[in-house]
Amino acid sequence: MSILTPRDVPLGGLRAMTVRRTLPNRQRSTIGAWCFVDHYGPDEVELSGGMNLGPHPHTGLQTVTWLFQGEVEHRDSVGSVQLIEPGQVNLMTAGTGIAHAEHSTGRVPVMHGVQLWVALADKDRHIPPFFEHHIAPRTTIGDAQLIVFVGSLTGDTGTVTAATTTFTPLLGAEITAPAGSTFTIPVNTTFEHGILVDSGSVEVNGELAEKDQLAYVEPGIDSLTLTIGDEPARLLLLGGTPFEEELVMWWNFIGRSHDEIVEFRNQWQEDVVLEGNPEGIFGSVEHGGTVIPAPEMPHVQLRPRKLPRP
Repeated sequence: MSILTPRDVPLGGLRAMTVRRTLPNRQRSTIGAWCFVDHYGPDEVELSGGMNLGPHPHTGLQTVTWLFQGEVEHRDSVGSVQLIEPGQVNLMTAGTGIAHAEHSTGRVPVMHGVQLWVALADKDRHIPPFFEHHIAPRTTIGDAQLIVFVGSLTGDTGTVTAATTTFTPLLGAEITAPAGSTFTIPVNTTFEHGILVDSGSVEVNGELAEKDQLAYVEPGIDSLTLTIGDEPARLLLLGGTPFEEELVMWWNFIGRSHDEIVEFRNQWQEDVVLEGNPEGIFGSVEHGGTVIPAPEMPHVQLRPRKLPRP
């Protein structure tokens, strides 16, 4: 087991929202197919500006939006317009290419949540883009409350399964538990897991993880025993079978080579210049905000991100 610590990353241009990113990092690129974990808030929208991301592109991945507090409006180039609140999940499958925008509505004063990415395997990454919105099912394990937004989890009420579409075996769940409680979650032995601490602290199979840290647990165990510290805790449980393909990740794109990323960037820049290119792979978003152009490519060859497995 290892503990991953976050780094602060600004998003959204001049009025940037700062997020705490634990994946990818130097220690680990993926947990299952989860390849990106941004944790933000709680922020007062009136002071911070909240989430304000104009139209931007994605390829080769799924985005998973999960809120602890707040309200966000999603719009994308396949025509989706959807509000999301806590207890609901937005899952957007980029496939060959999609553009979307996300904005705080301002009706809820606090923004707090996570933005997650799932890497698509090579056999799946060329599918047409689509969008889903679901209410996540709930269960309990002892004193802990669990909301399952991806995959399946067995609790006191039996096995609950999220309605979200995934292409590799995955798990995503929010856990809230009172101070001093201990409970054991049965898990798939083929999965590796990450436990992100949003608030409080937790011992995971005897090892301490504190606020904003992500505890990584190797495959091969059939349960996670969690012991909450002196304050109530909120945790995010992520899991999946180890992702064995090499990935090239840059900006909002996931591909398999430097040249492929260059092609994605050039296509997006063409779409931006044309303010929506019906012949392009990304389409256009019905949105009043400013389209986000791609940054300049680095002056080095992009290399795959893949770390040795334990």
